[in-house]
Amino acid sequence: MNATPTPPEGRITTEARGAVLLIGIDRPAKRNGFTPAMMRSLAEAYTRLDDEPALRVGVLHAHGDHFTAGLDLPTFAPLMQRGEYAVPFGLVDPLNLGDAGWRRRTKPLVVAVKGITYTLGIELMLAADIVVAADNGRFSQLEVKRGIMATGGATLRMAERAGLGNALLHLLTGDEFDSAEALRLHFVQRVVPAGQELDEALRIATQIADQAPLAVVATRLNALKAVEQGPLAAMAEFDAVQKGLANSEDAKEGVASFREKRVPVFKGR
Repeated sequence: MNATPTPPEGRITTEARGAVLLIGIDRPAKRNGFTPAMMRSLAEAYTRLDDEPALRVGVLHAHGDHFTAGLDLPTFAPLMQRGEYAVPFGLVDPLNLGDAGWRRRTKPLVVAVKGITYTLGIELMLAADIVVAADNGRFSQLEVKRGIMATGGATLRMAERAGLGNALLHLLTGDEFDSAEALRLHFVQRVVPAGQELDEALRIATQIADQAPLAVVATRLNALKAVEQGPLAAMAEFDAVQKGLANSEDAKEGVASFREKRVPVFKGR
């Protein structure tokens, strides 16, 4: 996946395995600390996932021993001082915040984390859909120790997942916590022995990719709307979305495969 030497500014690798796109964070010499170039490349990889019909699910992972130590602050400081973002308008925002000018991801994303997962790393995994953590995980949202605030979604999603008190415990102290605590707080969905996290993420992603793509996207977006806008907003879409899905080729294939007692072959149409 990364046969050539990693450039000093780091890079994001991509590898399509059937319907699954592996997206790799690759700057292990710096604990995968993110530079602006890496952030832009990550957005480009997410955009590729959404735009290529053959791709149905993404898996975000990391090369080396750690997921990411977060932002490489010296490289990001000039952008932060100017109030700029490293991701150009029109690309999918890896943080999925819905800011004007950036696209939101529609297809599912599974994340495999290991070792150090600090600041941006937590925000990237919370912006994804399903997280598998190695049991050697070390997590910290430590912006308060650097005189800044977490603005990539942690203040929103940590409270939504874990409750306000649990979120503030870690947001205001910047302490380091382990994979068991991340699981307790619903920041991750599964903890596995170190070295097995990517395989488990791929297993989950492949299982998702086997389902009807239009139904998967619609289900994900409806669940996200329920969290962000409330149950009534999500329910208001039920009839129209279900009508569209029920008239798709995939829905017809689902019924045919049920009748014929065979595995369905979905085409995303």
